[in-house]
Amino acid sequence: MHKQLILKDRSECMFDCLSLGEVMLRFDPGESRIHTSRNFTVWEGGGEYNVSRGLRRCFGLKTAVVTALVDNPVGRLLEDCMLQGGVNTDYIFWRQGDPIGKNVRNGLNFTERGYGIRGAIGQSDRANTAASQMKVGDIDWEYIFGELGVRWFHTGGIFVALSKTTAEVVLEAFKVAKKYGTVISYDLNYRPSLWKDNGGEEAAAKINREIVTYLDVLIGNEEDYGACLGFEIPGNDNDFKELDKNGYGKMVLTVQSTFKNLYCVANTLRTVKNASINDWDAILCVGDKVYHTSPFNDLEIFDRVGGGDSFAAGLIYGFLKNFGPEKALAYGVTHGALAMSTPGDTSMANLKEVEGIIKGSSARIVR
Repeated sequence: MHKQLILKDRSECMFDCLSLGEVMLRFDPGESRIHTSRNFTVWEGGGEYNVSRGLRRCFGLKTAVVTALVDNPVGRLLEDCMLQGGVNTDYIFWRQGDPIGKNVRNGLNFTERGYGIRGAIGQSDRANTAASQMKVGDIDWEYIFGELGVRWFHTGGIFVALSKTTAEVVLEAFKVAKKYGTVISYDLNYRPSLWKDNGGEEAAAKINREIVTYLDVLIGNEEDYGACLGFEIPGNDNDFKELDKNGYGKMVLTVQSTFKNLYCVANTLRTVKNASINDWDAILCVGDKVYHTSPFNDLEIFDRVGGGDSFAAGLIYGFLKNFGPEKALAYGVTHGALAMSTPGDTSMANLKEVEGIIKGSSARIVR
């Protein structure tokens, strides 16, 4: 019998979702480029955090983040951004830094959006950050999962790749979350730049194969499943239309059958026609059944960063609301598409917009 998704009652928990990950300050040059801009808009963002923020701002759930920041003006700016996003910040692990950030600092991320034939570019500045130095014992997980209560816990491969100790923190948290019946999701989010000096794909596969044994929900794309878990990639990212029912369906089924502890495996699918036009879709495997959505073909992209995180938020919302796999997948794909229509890493969509698109509403002006 296939594993069932058992959710804790909301009345028993302080939070619907808790995320663990690094939150960085993003510098956005708008319509300009990083190397020519003299003005930047700042946003907060982080692969794991973005999920809890989307669940709070778009879907109205109660969420929190566990991260680490240096207690200086940049760290407090990040906190202020998170507070505006509605995510509980009580579990930030504040570090005392030195005056020049030599020993510990806050992470910065410069990202330009791309347009047409010019792809988006991300340039991070995150060495020796407070989050990368988190270690076992820093966070009282027994208090968070045991006393406060959390229905859903989310983290991902970006945080794991920061250092050996961050991977250990993830495993520490998973063991306590499982003890108290919290559902766990994980986005593989393979980043070659982070793993390059930490053992590459071999090291990523080793730790991620251990991590997957604790999970209920696994999220990724075709590159993630190949690099992080060693599964064969069916073709390349420009031919998923022909392969989604056969190649990618077989891949997620293989992942699901290999790790029998998993309730489901989700795979986002993106065809990059140019930086401004993508085809956007996803598939979801639950047991021996693969679900598909109606794809967003020729989706016009304003800012693609955070689309996958918003997909995860929508999918998790669907599961927390007991909508069932097919409807949860639709919420994920639609929320991801809407998130890419606005600037910044995080979602600016609302629930009415998501549900309107799912029901087939148009993009006519709303007055």
